[in-house]
Amino acid sequence: MSNDVHLSVRTLVEYVYQSGSIDSRFLSQSALVEGTRIHQKIQKTYQDQDQKEVYLRAEIPFQDLMFVIDGRCDGLLFHEDEVVIDEIKSFSQPLYQLTEEGYPVHWAQAKMYAYMYTKDNQLAEITVQLTYVHVESETKQYFKKKFTFSELESFAAEMVEGYASYATLKQKQRRIRNESIKDLPFPFETYRSGQRKLAGAVYKTIMEEKNLFAMAPTGIGKTISTLFPAVKAVGEGLLNRMFYLTAKTITRTAAEEAFTKMRARGLCLNTITITAKDKVCFKEETVCQKDYCEYANGYYDRINEAILDILTHEDGITREVLEKYARKHMVCPFEFSIDLAYEADAVICDYNYIFDPRVSLKRLIEEQKKSTALLVDEAHNLVDRGREMFSATLNKRTFLQLKKDYKGTGIYESVSNINAWFIRLRKETAEPNVVLEELDSSLPLLLLEFLKAAEDRLKKDSSPNLLEAYFGVKNFLKIVELLDESYLIYCEKEKNDVHLKLFCINPANSLQKMGKGFRTLVFFSATLSPLPYYQDILGGKEGDYHLSLPSPFSSEQMDVFIKPLSTRYRDRESTKDEMVSNLQALLKSRPGNYLIFFPSYQYLLAVYEQFKEKDAETQTLIQTTGMTEEEREAFLDAFQPNQNETLLGFAVLGGIFSEGIDLIGNRLNGVVVIGVGLPQLCFERDLIKDYFNKQEKNGYNYAYVYPGMNKVLQAGGRLIRSEEDRGTIVLIDDRFLQKDYYQLLPPEWRQSRQ
Repeated sequence: MSNDVHLSVRTLVEYVYQSGSIDSRFLSQSALVEGTRIHQKIQKTYQDQDQKEVYLRAEIPFQDLMFVIDGRCDGLLFHEDEVVIDEIKSFSQPLYQLTEEGYPVHWAQAKMYAYMYTKDNQLAEITVQLTYVHVESETKQYFKKKFTFSELESFAAEMVEGYASYATLKQKQRRIRNESIKDLPFPFETYRSGQRKLAGAVYKTIMEEKNLFAMAPTGIGKTISTLFPAVKAVGEGLLNRMFYLTAKTITRTAAEEAFTKMRARGLCLNTITITAKDKVCFKEETVCQKDYCEYANGYYDRINEAILDILTHEDGITREVLEKYARKHMVCPFEFSIDLAYEADAVICDYNYIFDPRVSLKRLIEEQKKSTALLVDEAHNLVDRGREMFSATLNKRTFLQLKKDYKGTGIYESVSNINAWFIRLRKETAEPNVVLEELDSSLPLLLLEFLKAAEDRLKKDSSPNLLEAYFGVKNFLKIVELLDESYLIYCEKEKNDVHLKLFCINPANSLQKMGKGFRTLVFFSATLSPLPYYQDILGGKEGDYHLSLPSPFSSEQMDVFIKPLSTRYRDRESTKDEMVSNLQALLKSRPGNYLIFFPSYQYLLAVYEQFKEKDAETQTLIQTTGMTEEEREAFLDAFQPNQNETLLGFAVLGGIFSEGIDLIGNRLNGVVVIGVGLPQLCFERDLIKDYFNKQEKNGYNYAYVYPGMNKVLQAGGRLIRSEEDRGTIVLIDDRFLQKDYYQLLPPEWRQSRQ
């Protein structure tokens, strides 16, 4: 194995020099854009003989490692008898706040470029210049120093030495990791039906740098069937990292357990699970400021040691392990997990850390992406999550409230202008919901003015309302940059308030952009049906692989009944009695533990009350809104095997109990699904329908039928989770017998009886 350590100048100097505290009060919305603009403006002042964005590279041996360091310096200037390395830094604070000589990390970056250039060109000395530019006034301050090659060579050696302990650890771990993978067997005695085929398809997809859409029914063992071949690909040098992406905590736990099983068979590979900030925060309030949180204060002074410690002693970094080391080293657990995500071999996290443009792991450079696979679990959830991630909303009431709160301050004029803009919008729109042809070009300018004023105010006043509005506007402007033909902009009037939404109707383009550069994406789910729909809407491309596996379970393990009773909204009251009679007949003929799923909470309550009136004896449970984790656990714990009494759990289709739960064996004897799961008729769903109709696709199916039936399949999938399970599925709705719906049922469900 090569002992080369490849890293950028910036990565090196930031590792060695990073210090200070986390402070997430605000970051300038336009910092990156302004920085780029200022760089370009300074570079335009260079003379004809000067050069900009000069690529430099150096190899520096240290002990048994060879550091290969590269980067682009901002400017290479030739002034009479001297050569100058120019490093440009934009600065949002007043320039008088600069230290006397600038920042050490900036000098370090410039000196590394100077070392590379002097070495390549055999110069005895060179001048290094830091050019600080104030973002608003564009006033400049220069710092210049002259260095000999000998001084720079010594400095470069010091930098490499500062990084060496970490590089040595990573090289050692990578060698051990790859050796452990070579002999790693599949962690189960045998492959289940379909499991080897899925694992083989994932490996082939990675090897050939393709993407895969796989429908793998419950029971195949999707988690290990995707992770094991990805781990093998790491051992073969095809991958260096993988992300296991999911929407739910329970599937993250399944991924952790899969790695634990592989470690029991000899695997040495480090994993990190990222948990949401508000869940892992040690403080009562999630306020990431050094004057409030001791874990934020001085975070960057301690983080390198914390990372070395945890990677030296731990392989599976779960939430519990992470919190232990975060307390030990006094570092923010969430930021600790994010920093570890750039170092770990496998990252288990939510979809948004890759796909959401507002929170994605942006330090993943293109070179790293080329050796990274994304394994997208329960990929059917990514459709609506994608729409949510790529959409943004602003409300008039936000700015009206700020106008009241900040009268007589520097922020008053900007919020008044935005509030006035919304008033004009309300007057111009006659209907409650109106699609706008385009975004008024004056709005982004007004919002940028607000951000500028808010940034000044936030330096001394970090009130929750202002902070929330600030980040809301930042997010909105981020989505403005993404607007294309897959968006609709609409205005919704509600009493005195006005909502403006940038609605991502088709997330395909945006998901494709965010997934660009990664070696392989594998989308998989038990209910990725129909496959062409999901491939279309999740950003699939021509040439992608797709796989549809049959259920490993026998149709004899379940009895499926279709009851042709109307559950349409207009018929619910008149069919309620018959619905309850059907339930009573089922429980009498087939007693046991049942889950019954309803298309809405209101419908659930209506049938529940009717059922209790007719049958007060049967033990019942009911899903309530906003259940705590403890309440959810208690609900599921009531489903015990081999109980003497029948138990009927009332739950909502598409809710917390209809997906991702396992009630093995006799803990669950039957599932009743009421209705075909269609989302409620609404303005947004109709926009989706019309959009896809215009694309000559079946808009009603895209907006209503496919999302609805996915919920049905997920709910029914709770029943048979293993080869030993037996039970009954009852589908209550006459539409299940219509061709459009019937053909979406799994083959083993179509052996139904009425």
